[in-house]
Amino acid sequence: MHLTRFRFNTHRSGARRLLSSPQAMHAAVMGSFANLLPSDSGGPRVLWRVDRNARAEVFLYVVSPDRPDMTHVVEQAGWPTDPEGTWRTHDYKGFLEGLETGQTWAFRLTANPTHSIRRKDGEPTKVTAHVTPRHQAGWLLQRQERCGFEVVRKSPDQQLLPGQDEHELVVRDRDARGFDKADPRPDRRGRRMRVPVVTATFDGRLTVTDPDALRRTLCAGIGRAKAYGCGLMTLAPVG
Repeated sequence: MHLTRFRFNTHRSGARRLLSSPQAMHAAVMGSFANLLPSDSGGPRVLWRVDRNARAEVFLYVVSPDRPDMTHVVEQAGWPTDPEGTWRTHDYKGFLEGLETGQTWAFRLTANPTHSIRRKDGEPTKVTAHVTPRHQAGWLLQRQERCGFEVVRKSPDQQLLPGQDEHELVVRDRDARGFDKADPRPDRRGRRMRVPVVTATFDGRLTVTDPDALRRTLCAGIGRAKAYGCGLMTLAPVG
């Protein structure tokens, strides 16, 4: 596995185009792998995430089984005269193998928190997005055990809202814009349809409880909408 970080030159029109369209970004990321065919659906998934730390500090993170060649993205949205300063790829295997039970890490995750509901008896369930920070945080906490980690709990004196502020977890950059794409229905050929994608970014601290499960989580992602920049969790040293 490989972990890649790409820095966007936000002054370039190509960067603004990619950052405004999850579809264009997905195509640019997938185009970085010469041996990956559009029809490939099996095997390890390519995950990606955009971090907007500041207006001029926007990064793309990619986790992939193969080493990418992002030359074409550099030409569109980076610094072509300084490609090494624009993107770097690291071998992820050593980091993954070093995960151990009891370790504490800072983490970041952008995800598409959803749940299935049934409005009436007898109706099929429908996937619906969580839209409030409390429910979005609850979505992640429900998955922590099977994902191999536990979000660190705050001591009682650190809790601002007892019962609602128990974990070292912040939900931010919530977005419900979605995107448009061609309508695949035969009777609506040539028209566009809206694809709703609700996203939220989670920052916090976790403790490793199951290293094997956490490795799978870091490589396979969490939740839905992975093709549109969701599901990739990254870890960093605490402090």
